[in-house]
Amino acid sequence: MQTELADFIRNTPEGDEAQAILRKCVHCGFCTATCPTYQVLGDDLDSPRGRIYLMKRALEGAPVTDKTRLHLDRCLTCRACETTCPSGVRYGRLVDIGRAVVESKTRRGPLERARRALLARTLPRPRLFAAGLALGRLARPLLPPALRAKVPARATPGAWPAPRHARKMLALAGCVQSSLAPSINAAAARVLDRAGISLIEAPGAGCCGALRFHLNYQEQGRDDMRALIDAWWPRAASGEIEAIVMTASGCGVTVKEYGHYLAGDERYREKAARISALTGDLCEVLTPQMVAGGRARGKVAFQSPCTLQHGQQIRGKVEALLRAAGYELTPVNDAHLCCGSAGTYSLLHPEIAGELRSRKLAALNAGAPEVIATANVGCLSHLQGASATPVKHWIELLDVK
Repeated sequence: MQTELADFIRNTPEGDEAQAILRKCVHCGFCTATCPTYQVLGDDLDSPRGRIYLMKRALEGAPVTDKTRLHLDRCLTCRACETTCPSGVRYGRLVDIGRAVVESKTRRGPLERARRALLARTLPRPRLFAAGLALGRLARPLLPPALRAKVPARATPGAWPAPRHARKMLALAGCVQSSLAPSINAAAARVLDRAGISLIEAPGAGCCGALRFHLNYQEQGRDDMRALIDAWWPRAASGEIEAIVMTASGCGVTVKEYGHYLAGDERYREKAARISALTGDLCEVLTPQMVAGGRARGKVAFQSPCTLQHGQQIRGKVEALLRAAGYELTPVNDAHLCCGSAGTYSLLHPEIAGELRSRKLAALNAGAPEVIATANVGCLSHLQGASATPVKHWIELLDVK
């Protein structure tokens, strides 16, 4: 695709990257078949092909409107289009650039600005989020049904094994997972401990940066990335840990791309690349031999988060671990489609997110599973809010003795 970038972005790192990505797009339309918002809305401007056209126009200096911003806002950044694209278009990186440009050239209404600012200031701060969640639990009976569904009961994490192995790995407590589902990392620590690996958390390691970055507070998101690198760096630089293990695929896909996000930062460029190189999803650390079980454990439907299968391009590993542990996996139609969670998307676009969740739950429950497993806390919380079938992180199923 031929593009003539406007002066404001020509010959900049963002402009050069956008130009290279746009040149790969041939507008074949294969992406529309796997785009969740296009499946729901049927508008080509709510497909990757249409959004690429809108971003191209914005980067060329054409007038940008609130309608342009809305179509970009509606994108889940699920990156299913990247998996489908025969030309290798890096749509996720292009939409980061396009959204920043469109945000700078439009102005949201006061209510929308306030809502997004509230999310950006509360969710990435673990203590603040934990306090808000505690208040939500107290007021849960009085909350509207839609909001009540997003406030889970308090979970008991169970014992965390003390570090005792020569092999040590870092885990990210995260900004919301430590309060919403503390049992996930604790279960991971127990499973890894049985495999001869000690899992530890670093004090002060908070948000990975994804939440604020994808709310279009991009520089603040990069600040969160730098803060997390600072918290991890002493252990990473000393060689105390051999890897950084992600139990939330949404955080994992972000940390794996720190080298890209901070490529223009001279102080953090090399550190960011090192942290990215150390990072792996939990399913990349465990092997079927480590978790092999001797008995049948029931039927499971696995919901593979977009950040795992499209963002990190990891497929089949969790399923292999569950089978090795004795679970029977039920088939899931349209497994490539998003559940509608997508970070803060379900809060900002509840109607689209709700429709996608309904479709996903219908597909997951078609095989009559006893439990639904997932690999990301956002998907877990979103699906739990409307599911009669229990929803758990897959590592919790492997922790069952």
